[in-house]
Amino acid sequence: METELEPYVQLASLRQLHQVMADMNAARSLADTLQTVADGVVSALGYELACVNLVRGDGDLVVAAFSGNPAAEALITGRVGSRESWERRLGMGEQWGNLIFIPHTEGWILDDDDVPQWYTDGPAPRFEDEWHPSDRLFAPMYGGPGGELIGVISVDRPRNGRRPGAWGREALQMYAFQAGIAISNARLRANMQRALVRLEREQQALRASEESFRQAFEYAPSGMAIAEMGGDQHGRILRTNDALCRLLGRPASAMRRYSFSDLVHPEDIGTLLRTSAEGGRAELRLGRRDGSYVWVSLRNSVVADAADGPRFLLTHVEDIEERKRRELQLAHRASHDSLTGLPNSAELRARLSARVCQQRPQTAHGGVLEPVDAYGPTVSYENDFGFRPDGALADAYDAYDHHVHTIAPEGDRDDGTKGLAVLFCDLDGFKSINDRFGHNAGDAVLIEVARRLSNGVRDGDTVARLGGDEFVILADGLGRADAQDLAVRLRNEIIQPIRAEGRAVRVGASFGIGWAHCGMTADEVLKSADERMYVEKRSRPKQHRRAG
Repeated sequence: METELEPYVQLASLRQLHQVMADMNAARSLADTLQTVADGVVSALGYELACVNLVRGDGDLVVAAFSGNPAAEALITGRVGSRESWERRLGMGEQWGNLIFIPHTEGWILDDDDVPQWYTDGPAPRFEDEWHPSDRLFAPMYGGPGGELIGVISVDRPRNGRRPGAWGREALQMYAFQAGIAISNARLRANMQRALVRLEREQQALRASEESFRQAFEYAPSGMAIAEMGGDQHGRILRTNDALCRLLGRPASAMRRYSFSDLVHPEDIGTLLRTSAEGGRAELRLGRRDGSYVWVSLRNSVVADAADGPRFLLTHVEDIEERKRRELQLAHRASHDSLTGLPNSAELRARLSARVCQQRPQTAHGGVLEPVDAYGPTVSYENDFGFRPDGALADAYDAYDHHVHTIAPEGDRDDGTKGLAVLFCDLDGFKSINDRFGHNAGDAVLIEVARRLSNGVRDGDTVARLGGDEFVILADGLGRADAQDLAVRLRNEIIQPIRAEGRAVRVGASFGIGWAHCGMTADEVLKSADERMYVEKRSRPKQHRRAG
């Protein structure tokens, strides 16, 4: 009878195995897969107890699932056995294919190792193939690309009370093989799910970061711009916010046709070129659409789309027009006379010092000095704003880095040499106007004299009030005859009647002509012109010093 039923029993077991394996592969998570593996041993393979030990990342094995005895499950689930102890077990006993059977006669030496285990009671075996309570049967599971050990199924107490025969061993071995595949797939799915969740979170964070940057860029109260770095379009503006477009009066579409070097004031090109891309700061003027210029503060930083992506120049543009206007007003007050608006004594000396150096020129009579590097090496104008000066503009920048010595005509006759003439003017008769008509009248005279002097010189010449009724004119590129003609013209302008406090008054003027050249200090130049003025004043009769 048993012989007739054996094929039917095996067929029913195969059907059960097929269903359990289908359930293993249909489990939704790694934990569900592991529990399905343990439950399948009990339901389909005829064992009362089953335990799944899973290899952890550190190599040790943890009890990940248990089936058949809730008390034993609560006792050992989650406990860990060392890899060393497990390898000792898998190297003992009898090998049934891939299965490891350790009979009770050998297994007693494992009672005190650190592998989690349970104990069952029962009578001693009466037959040779009867199952002993201390027998141990392990089914290793392999998986992954290298076929490494991923876990071990431990089974106990076959329901028929006997050690498994050939069919039972083959079924358990096949089941462990399929369980290894199912667990590996479940782990892969879990890793993929974690990776997808992590990727989604990173993408959400990236989208949030991009949105935060976009809002910070677009709605910033001050101007922002992004420009290209490197390549043929180096320095070209790619994107601007509304604040920068409003500040410059240009639409965003038009801004994309420019770089900052196209918009900067010509006098501020050097400042822009010296501003570094990473952390660079500069204060300069940018051109508006209407042709005017606005003072701004630029702050640069370099950003990248990704770790190895293209780099871009991010420029923050802040409107500092009002601050600059106040600074320029303060600087003007410090360097200009409050009454006449002319440069004061300090500004005069600064301008004069800028034209003369302390190296006295050594040339033959009538010779022309070559430019010398008086202020350090030539500056390189390679920069991150897409600007490379060339041609006449490059020559102009090179000129800023060279100093041409100032020379003076020699002797008392005009030899054709052009130099920097310094005309020292002292008003004649001004004190009597102050004494007779008061300081308001005197101030009106000084203001009008300053106006006439300023109108009588060329653009680029300097008219300064040295103090009191003394004025100084700096006129470059004049010969001796030119300077004398200028002094005569200015004196003729000054002696014309001046309206002051409702009456017409007259003042005269004495001029002394000095010449500035390198090797002199500003004070020495002024003293020379002052002395010549007094010589000229004393050379005329007192009654002729004033026109009326």
